[in-house]
Amino acid sequence: MSKFSETLAGSKTRYMFFGGKGGVGKTVMAAATALYLASLGKKTLLCSTNPVHSLSSCFGQQFIGRGETRVEGTNNLFALEIETAATVGKYRENTRDKILDFLKYADIPIDPAPFVEAATTNPAFEESAMFDNVVDVILANTYDCYVFDTAPVAHTYRLLGMSKMYDMWLCKMIKSREEAMSLKKTLSFKKEKKEASDPMIQGLLESRRKTEAIRALLTNPDLTAFYFVTLPLALPISVVERFIYWVKAFQIPVGGVIVNQVMPSTDSRSSFIVNKQAEQRHYNLRFRVL
Repeated sequence: MSKFSETLAGSKTRYMFFGGKGGVGKTVMAAATALYLASLGKKTLLCSTNPVHSLSSCFGQQFIGRGETRVEGTNNLFALEIETAATVGKYRENTRDKILDFLKYADIPIDPAPFVEAATTNPAFEESAMFDNVVDVILANTYDCYVFDTAPVAHTYRLLGMSKMYDMWLCKMIKSREEAMSLKKTLSFKKEKKEASDPMIQGLLESRRKTEAIRALLTNPDLTAFYFVTLPLALPISVVERFIYWVKAFQIPVGGVIVNQVMPSTDSRSSFIVNKQAEQRHYNLRFRVL
């Protein structure tokens, strides 16, 4: 990581994401990067959004269920393994409360159970919960640098997409709520002495403020970079090529591609090693055009 470390040392990047196909070494690369940043005196948070956690195994220290925890043997490095089940459960309760509040303030006498069920069992609900957690971690702004060990490609793609989709949904909800309140006021026989603030709109506006803030950070090339980790093999390379296209579609800056497990040049007489080195040289050439 010599060239990469030199780049990091002179960079002002605060938010780094490591993604790629499963099993290519994302966790190790993210951990090494976070450890190096911490050694430079930067207070660093290493955060895993991968449902299959391996940070604890990487450092030989238990992080799951303990929140932001100092990594033993370091002064500036902290680790956080976001528990998917706990995060989704908390988000489900929060969503349920919002729906109940909506029905209450809208004066809709209806059983909320079907609405809660529909909202909390959709295919993107898990990604919504994880995205909300990541947003809170970043916007807390308590660290100099944030390094994210992300889930495999498909999961991360949906996670990144939540920012744009969530904002579109919030805009529609705010507009719908404002129209409903305006109509209610027009049809009401009562004349309110003082117009009360609508807690639903206030909550939606706050949520939108957060999504706008996080999108501004994630698309800022001076602050954010997404690094792709791969092996010098056909399948993980094709995944990275596709993933670069997806990330650029969300206007997230691409920091580069890290090729892991490259065999050093040797004079081995083993036909297996010789053939493997020739195969890797062939695939390594493709990274010059990524």
